Amino acid sequence: MSRTIMLVPISAGVGITSVSLGTLRALERNGVSVSFYKPIAETVKHEKNRDRSNEILRRASSLKVPESFAMQHVESLIGRGDLSDLLEEILARFQESASKSDVAIVEGLVPNADNQFASQLNLQIAKTLDAEIVLVVCPDLDSTQQLKDRLEVAMSTFGGVKSGRVVGCIVNKVGAPSQVPDAPGADITGVFEAPNMRRGNLEILSLFGKSPLPIIGCIPWNAELVAPRAKDLADHFQAEIINYGELDSRRLQSVTFCSRSLGNMIYRFEPGAMLVTSGDRPDVIVAACLAAMNGVKIGCLVLTGGYNIEPLVRKLCAPAMETGLPVVLVNTNTWQTALQLQTFNTETPTDDLERIEKVQDFIAGHLDNQWVESLGSKSNRPKRLSPPAFRFHLTELARRANKRIVLPEGDEPRTVKAALACAERGIARPVLLGDPKEIHRVAEQQGLSLSDKVEIIDPKTARNKYVEPMVRLRKNKGLTEIVAKEQLQDNVVLGTMMLAEDEVDGLVSGAVHTTANTIRPALQLIKTAPNAALVSSVFFMLLPDQVLVYGDCAINPDPNAEELADIAIQSADSAEAFGIEPRVAMISYSTGSSGSGSDVDKVREATKIAQEKRPDLVIDGPLQYDAAIMENVAKKKAPDSPVAGRATVFIFPDLNTGNTTYKAVQRSADLISIGPMLQGMRKPVNDLSRGALVDDIIYTIALTAIQASQMK
Repeated sequence: MSRTIMLVPISAGVGITSVSLGTLRALERNGVSVSFYKPIAETVKHEKNRDRSNEILRRASSLKVPESFAMQHVESLIGRGDLSDLLEEILARFQESASKSDVAIVEGLVPNADNQFASQLNLQIAKTLDAEIVLVVCPDLDSTQQLKDRLEVAMSTFGGVKSGRVVGCIVNKVGAPSQVPDAPGADITGVFEAPNMRRGNLEILSLFGKSPLPIIGCIPWNAELVAPRAKDLADHFQAEIINYGELDSRRLQSVTFCSRSLGNMIYRFEPGAMLVTSGDRPDVIVAACLAAMNGVKIGCLVLTGGYNIEPLVRKLCAPAMETGLPVVLVNTNTWQTALQLQTFNTETPTDDLERIEKVQDFIAGHLDNQWVESLGSKSNRPKRLSPPAFRFHLTELARRANKRIVLPEGDEPRTVKAALACAERGIARPVLLGDPKEIHRVAEQQGLSLSDKVEIIDPKTARNKYVEPMVRLRKNKGLTEIVAKEQLQDNVVLGTMMLAEDEVDGLVSGAVHTTANTIRPALQLIKTAPNAALVSSVFFMLLPDQVLVYGDCAINPDPNAEELADIAIQSADSAEAFGIEPRVAMISYSTGSSGSGSDVDKVREATKIAQEKRPDLVIDGPLQYDAAIMENVAKKKAPDSPVAGRATVFIFPDLNTGNTTYKAVQRSADLISIGPMLQGMRKPVNDLSRGALVDDIIYTIALTAIQASQMK
């Protein structure tokens, strides 16, 4: 272990859990091996001796998080004067968890009325662990001078600037709303403030112009990060579920108390809105259901007063219920419900993995990258690319590439959402093919507003332009103008022609089309690269602690030895291009010379061919899967292999084996797989699974943009 960083909150409410999660994510992005330790538990209400930070990390990461010491145990030892015993116990548990990491993140105890000894105890722990201290602060209602004074007092508690122990400060929740208005309902966060009362990053940063304390993170308030699920509010109200729908997944962005006439509040019937109305207002209920049937994803409908929906009204609203609209019933009246809303805890629930992921990425993106990189600079251990690091690496490379990617399935909801995300994050310049009115309608149904960064091309006005070039490309195959016009009715063919004519840099399809629909036009119109003997594919398998490459799992049914060798070389080059050190295992049902037969002989011959073609690559085979990935098995079955037990690239002997294995691993381990990414094409064309999530599409677009950059 090279460095120990202790994040110390100087007051309650600074968001220490979120800052810890974001700091860990920032380090993982840089390929740094990390560990986490919370010495003393901040007990979760109703859950004795369980800490939120620990619980979240155990659910959302592969880190082995050690148990924290219970507050009761800590108070008992301190009360008996046995502080040294406590510190020894803390150190012993810390060393067990942190000995193999590059950087250990330690989360300090939050000072509050229940543990006024927190600051002194944090200092003693920091000394015991020889940790560098990073103070975590929230501006709250303080003036800039008051905030500076608070920090200076906190610094003096930990030895001041001269001690060298305090190395920086993270300012969280900059611009956060800081007071609750008289009337609730402006937002779901539970704390609101007019925009002109919020301070920005620059004002906070100006505070430290002459301060010797470096600011290593200035994290703005983001209301989306506190948007709860409808389920969380239903649990808070202990509501009766009338229609479950998408209660688990819909997020609440605003609250409307429906006490006025419909004409004066219908504009509030929008995606993410929680509509609160008395259960005996059928006009509001029907209006909300009508909005849902027109594609508006209302967050949740809350019926107050204990009034259930009348049977005839419920029958009328049945189609709306089928759209996923959550409807819940509470026994309190509207005023009591409004008061109860103010007590809602906006902290991220430990089981809300989607929100946790967003918090981690957002905070990691607002930390000083130079400081983050410096933390791992003293380590001599080889870096292992974790899934967060791989995803971050993808998006960074894609941003630098700045490529134009066409998406033929332009009116598909996931594709629209992914295109907007890519445009806003600078991952690519997306081009959606489809009827502009339909695409904007799909976006509005999801509460999205497409910016000018998302280009939309109407196929009806574009097709004729490509008839002549397509006939020219396929003249040797006898393609006529009439057939070309007919084929260009398919947006995938149209997008492929745009790529062939160098009007875009890559193509991503498959959210609603089959693999054949996506790949066939590319093979006909784009064709293989000059130096490629065949087209193959790889999947990037995001295991909990590393990323593996599987090939070929989508294209070649039964490659011969020569083709299998080419697939291995292509896959190794792809791995290296995306930051994964290639150690190639040629997979078979037999390891080494222990088996015989045509199938294993093919793998043995392919290994030899690949080694001769590319002596610079580390390739070995035949290897059984367990021998390739498990060190203990490798020591028994292939002790002299440079790949066994540490393979990163797995080459399967045929499509049946490869496709079955990738799906079995993906579904059984519940992990993300990105791909298939095609290899050997003259220009990048990539296929999606029809069950692809929005994130899958985003990362496939990023892969395609990077491929386009590398091909250039």
